Amino acid sequence: MKLTILGCYAATPRTFTNPTSQVLEIKNHLFLIDCGEGTQVQLRKYKIKFSRINHIFISHLHGDHFFGLPGLISTFRLLGRDKELHIYGPKGIKQAITLFLKLGDSWTNYPLIFHELESKESELIYEDEKVTVRTVPLIHRVYTNGFLFQEKEAPRTLNIEAAKAYGIDKSQFNNIKKGVDGVDESGNTIPNKQLTLDPPEPKSYAFCSDTVYNESILPIIKDVTVLYHESTFLESESHLCDKTKHSTSKQAAQIAKKADAKLLVLGHYSTRYKSIELFGEEAKEIFPYVDLADDGKIFDFGSKRILAKLF
Repeated sequence: MKLTILGCYAATPRTFTNPTSQVLEIKNHLFLIDCGEGTQVQLRKYKIKFSRINHIFISHLHGDHFFGLPGLISTFRLLGRDKELHIYGPKGIKQAITLFLKLGDSWTNYPLIFHELESKESELIYEDEKVTVRTVPLIHRVYTNGFLFQEKEAPRTLNIEAAKAYGIDKSQFNNIKKGVDGVDESGNTIPNKQLTLDPPEPKSYAFCSDTVYNESILPIIKDVTVLYHESTFLESESHLCDKTKHSTSKQAAQIAKKADAKLLVLGHYSTRYKSIELFGEEAKEIFPYVDLADDGKIFDFGSKRILAKLF
């Protein structure tokens, strides 16, 4: 599981920071999460192949989270895309995007499939044999969802050394991989678990976009491997949270702690502050396992260094 931060700052783009967008690589999928202005430039900058993006998840219809989407869709057309593109986002996103395409007479020459969301309850919106994606209902000034990406448990793998030790014939190996018990030379049944290895623990990633402090999400994200949670303000500006429907870094840390997350990644920083390190310092007063998103930063959750921290 790998996360590339394309942009992680609030509201107004600057020459050296970008609004929200990120790419999650999980089980050979490349999921684009939010698409603020400048996303396609960032995708090129960090050498992410446009052709691998088949699913885009939009948290809400504020400009700093989706204004880059019409341009990206148009660029896909210019590049000759013919594969389906699935877009998951709030009801109204289809109308917004198709109006751009209609007025610009630039209809796509590939299937553009919208999955409009309006439920205020968590729902399964994507599933295949390796991954599921669920919504995480959030509380913001407009209808907003976060997203929970979860790996499915992988099958057990053959332990060749154990099979040899028990005298299991090679002809049984394929069935053992499928979960069948083995039989030794004397006709004794050897349980499958004694002939196979445990799969790696499935990882999960929760993206919690713009929201006030909201404990109702805790059952959905319980025990998540990595939680990305917005942290627009420091405690000195906590009085702005109710008005703007945003969170502080300490509030994000409280959610991480109560969810038993293994790692908290902060982002969506207000640009009023001189250093994002301040967000990490305040969050660590509540929850020790904190890292900071920044434009261009890559988190490889398969690396031994990070795995040692998480597990």
